[in-house]
Amino acid sequence: MKESENDILNLSVQLLSSLLDEIPAVVNFKGKWSLIRAKLFDLQTQLTDFSSEFPNYSSNSLSLELLQSISDTLNDAVSLAKECQSPDLSQGKLKTQSDIDSVLAKLDRHVKDCEILFRSGVLQDAAVSSASKREAVRSESRNLITRLQIGSAESRKSAMDSLLGLLEEDDKNVMIAVAQGVVPVLVRLLDSASYEMKEKTVAAIARVSMVDSSKHVLIAEGLLLLNQLVRVLDSGSGFAKQKSCLALQALSFSKENARAIGSSGGISSLLEICQAGTPGSQASAAGVLRNLSVFPEIRENFIEENSVVVLLGLASSGTALAQENAIGCLSKLVSEDESLKLLFLKEGGIECLKNFWDSAPTVRSLEVAAELLSHLASNSPIAEVLVSDGFILRLVGVLNCGILGVRTAAARAVYALGLHNTKSRKEMGECGCMTPLIKMLDGKAVEEKEAAAKALSVLMLYAGNRKIFRKDERGIASAVQLLDPSIQNLDKKYPVSVLTSLVHSKKCRKLMVAAGACVYTQKLVEMDVEGAKKLLDSLGSGKIWGVFARP
Repeated sequence: MKESENDILNLSVQLLSSLLDEIPAVVNFKGKWSLIRAKLFDLQTQLTDFSSEFPNYSSNSLSLELLQSISDTLNDAVSLAKECQSPDLSQGKLKTQSDIDSVLAKLDRHVKDCEILFRSGVLQDAAVSSASKREAVRSESRNLITRLQIGSAESRKSAMDSLLGLLEEDDKNVMIAVAQGVVPVLVRLLDSASYEMKEKTVAAIARVSMVDSSKHVLIAEGLLLLNQLVRVLDSGSGFAKQKSCLALQALSFSKENARAIGSSGGISSLLEICQAGTPGSQASAAGVLRNLSVFPEIRENFIEENSVVVLLGLASSGTALAQENAIGCLSKLVSEDESLKLLFLKEGGIECLKNFWDSAPTVRSLEVAAELLSHLASNSPIAEVLVSDGFILRLVGVLNCGILGVRTAAARAVYALGLHNTKSRKEMGECGCMTPLIKMLDGKAVEEKEAAAKALSVLMLYAGNRKIFRKDERGIASAVQLLDPSIQNLDKKYPVSVLTSLVHSKKCRKLMVAAGACVYTQKLVEMDVEGAKKLLDSLGSGKIWGVFARP
């Protein structure tokens, strides 16, 4: 019977007192009733706290629902105690024992629910009107997080729906909910017996993973969360698998987590999704694999699962994002494995790479393609295939693009292709690689400067490319500036090599000296930089002037 709000607490107190009076008279299952009696003392303290510590409890619907549930349990328990006072059990021994166990479990749940409710802060929220939208969201988050932990299954499901709506509104709501402790609660809910509830929980975790400032809270949950998400990959719906992959993308950047995913069969599950999952889940699964492929420790797992063939299939037929992630993963896998490079070639990988390059939806997505190209080109026979298939012209196109990462990856590919033979160097010079690379020497990022100097160091081995370089007025001054020891994290041997290839020209030598090459090179000699001594000696008569040159 539903009581009025003001009477629920009083009724619960009265029923508890009546039950304590009835228990001493029971003659059946005395041991179990002794356990119930101990639990009642805990509950009695909590009912007192409702009125003394939280006088505004009646304005909170969650507390009223809990009190009503406590009242119903106590009412059933009083009837059951009276039943057990008779030597003959009208309901039978097994049925009565089952009912007693049920009451004990419910009382234990009520005690825990009260602890959660008091600790949550929602009863204090009831006494304060929210002064701002942020405070309102904070209060609502606390309320929903508490509802996820107490009450009926239907109530928890409703709370999860409301939480998902709150999280989807904007990233600030996610940060507020995380600050209120939603993540540990969500992780525990992944053990929920309800299939629907587990799906929604994974969706909530995936949403949290999309906010950078909240990822560390997920990471802190460690193996418990990882293992639960990997299980979803095997048994969840397409929707749940996609959401699980989204969360795993945020968690798979550390070596420890990567190992855990690999050792728990995660790579096999992810590759299976790449083959037969929904388009969205395929892209997300490939994204996780792309993260994992960075770590040499688990690449053996990829080899065992025939990953190259699976990833090539996805790179040929998946969505644009799935293709990009698959190419990115393949790039890392083949980077230091000659046998995988040859397998890539055998399985039609070059044609796949060519098709991806030519149909890429954005220039930005070509960064992974250029990286893969540079790794493949370190193998001389494969490099010849790449040149014959027209990849030099493709590289020239992206060397001129406005995206730093793509330009840098393309410059590294030029270096790899130029290592093998003069014919490739000649063709790259004639196709227009020199001018954009010279321009990149003045780039803002150190990695771009180094990649350009590295590429030019091999292209300048061909005399025709040296002529092109000399015609560009910026080239020598830009290369000399890279000798400056104050530029950190740039391997000086590459600009030294570029200048050394030109130093025999009197005009070039004068330009180097005027730009301060002697001062810089002397410092590089002291630092024992490869080739610096030879360059300084070749500058010869320019030494004296170099002392006075503006560094």
